[in-house]
Amino acid sequence: MGHIVDLALQKMWLFCALLVLSQFTGSLGIHMDSVGSHSMFTCESIGLRMCQDLPYNTTFMPNLLNHYDQQTAALAMEPFHPMVNLQCSPDLRPFLCALYAPVCMEYGRVSLPCRSLCTHAKRDCQKLMDMFGVTWPEETECSRFPDCDESYPRAVDLLVDEDPTDQSSMSVQRDYGFWCPRELKVEPELGYMFLGVRDCSPPCPNMYFRREELTFARYFIGVVSIVCLSATLFTFLTFLLDVTRFRYPERPIIFYAVCYMMVALVFFLGFLLEDRVACNAASPSHYKTSTVTQGSHNKACTLLFMVLYFFTMAGSVWWVILTITWFLAAVPKWGSEAIEKKALLFHASAWGIPGMLTITLLALNKIEGDNISGVCFVGLYDVHTLRWFVLAPLCLDVLVGVSLLLAGIVALNRVRMEIPLEKENQDKLVKFMIRIGVFSVLYLVPLLTVVGCYLYEQTYRSIWETTWVQERCRDYHIPCPFQVEQTSRPDLVLFLMKYLMVLVVGIPSVFWVGSKKTCFEWASFFHGRRRKDSGAVNESRQVLQEPDFAQSLLRDPNTPIIRKSRGTSTQGTSTHASSTHLAMLDDVRSKASSVHSKMSSYHGSLHRSRDGRFTPSSHRGMEERPAYGSMPRLNDQSRHGSARDLSDAPAASITHASSVNRLAEDDGTSASPRD
Repeated sequence: MGHIVDLALQKMWLFCALLVLSQFTGSLGIHMDSVGSHSMFTCESIGLRMCQDLPYNTTFMPNLLNHYDQQTAALAMEPFHPMVNLQCSPDLRPFLCALYAPVCMEYGRVSLPCRSLCTHAKRDCQKLMDMFGVTWPEETECSRFPDCDESYPRAVDLLVDEDPTDQSSMSVQRDYGFWCPRELKVEPELGYMFLGVRDCSPPCPNMYFRREELTFARYFIGVVSIVCLSATLFTFLTFLLDVTRFRYPERPIIFYAVCYMMVALVFFLGFLLEDRVACNAASPSHYKTSTVTQGSHNKACTLLFMVLYFFTMAGSVWWVILTITWFLAAVPKWGSEAIEKKALLFHASAWGIPGMLTITLLALNKIEGDNISGVCFVGLYDVHTLRWFVLAPLCLDVLVGVSLLLAGIVALNRVRMEIPLEKENQDKLVKFMIRIGVFSVLYLVPLLTVVGCYLYEQTYRSIWETTWVQERCRDYHIPCPFQVEQTSRPDLVLFLMKYLMVLVVGIPSVFWVGSKKTCFEWASFFHGRRRKDSGAVNESRQVLQEPDFAQSLLRDPNTPIIRKSRGTSTQGTSTHASSTHLAMLDDVRSKASSVHSKMSSYHGSLHRSRDGRFTPSSHRGMEERPAYGSMPRLNDQSRHGSARDLSDAPAASITHASSVNRLAEDDGTSASPRD
């Protein structure tokens, strides 16, 4: 029993001694002065302590195990130092040096150790390796080497042309590509990638800019995000004051403002968080510097990415939907109720498409930290992801939106030129067209600037990365680029312009809601003068403004009833009129001049029946007739294909642009204090 204890104590003492010895020899395992970064094949003196006093004294890098320099090779050889010092096998040292510091010959010739050398070394040292917990590397398996029984190096390997004038075979340029530095390596299970190399991540802070530049950029983004957040929040709160004011086709502006309100909120949070989410913490004890966060393992970064990307894409889709609703109101002459019936389809598209894109990016693990703004987004270092998940959707939205917008403006201009309207309605239509044009320019200019910044960044990204590698290759001790033709560094102004335009896109929503009516609503809200029945009064006023209702007041009780289909639009069109209706056009036009006087006289005598119709109280004694001239309530769905009388099919000269006129009246540009 005592013999076993003594043996165990001896092994423990031997283990401790060898551990100290291995640390000492490992620290002296390489001459650091002999190591340098290069991009050519050339013979260099052996600096590894373990491989001194061999039949050869020059080697080449990268070696047979793909170690770029001798420092990296020395770190990989550290586990074998105890076995070499204990001399468990005379073949172990020559075998290891044949792999980690092979003999240098002319370019293209590589000498591998024999399989017998590998077999003897592994067999003799297996027990000692088990004791120290060292495993035989997979890349040094004996089956990989040629079946021979010779020492290393062979005699033929040492036959090198000694002519000093012939150096062509000893100095050959070659491109090694990008090698991930030890400081930027991460755990394999994280799935990181940088410059096409797995298990590698970009450095933090930013690899292109200095700290003072990043500090200025962060404060700049923070200020702009506060301005955008205030503007979009004001738009949303104005909508909440009177939700019936902004009907279709202008209702998408509110959802568009909400999207960019969330975008501005995320950038503001990034300003407060600085690098705590976008960057991984440094680990000096493991020779790890701070790196950019990638993937979905960081929950805070994932949440910021989901909110930012989802609402950025949703905001662009809502702008396209806004152009669609304007197109439907201007070209096919759809009314507000008809467009509102498509609201479910609009919401499904605006929230569903960005949702699917976000889920796809989460599944592909393409999240990347932005160490300039402090948020997390996509395509910051991966050009392919930027191209297909950012540039492609934005360009498609711009193309579709501009096409529909131009078609709608052309149709409105045709209405203004071809159809005679009163001067007041002409002015309203012109103002409405100007507002559409200005609002669209205020949106498209920033969006096109963002697209241009992304295109420029995608074009020059590879040049910026090559320049960075060339400047830092000696610091990181990695291969320098080979045959660099062009070098360039990005300008901070480009990135500041990109972030500015991403946030400024949401500000034009204030332009649309900014009017006298908005000022009166906020003044009434702050002074507490908002009446409880304001909604009913506003509804009655809008019903009185409907051309269909005004024409119903002019209808002669003895006029025969003509039934017709109203089509898709909630407004009557001349294409559905009958021959009787065409015969009565002159009579209707002659009565149109007294519309306003009749409307004012009937304003105080409206009576609402049980079925929701509005009828003049002076006609209550008349015989009950179907609701041919009635108008639905503001929130009621339009009834298409119902029977209508002659007066409900207005003349083209009066109602052709009624949908547009109602928009111009509702937007508040000409609102009086009574509104």
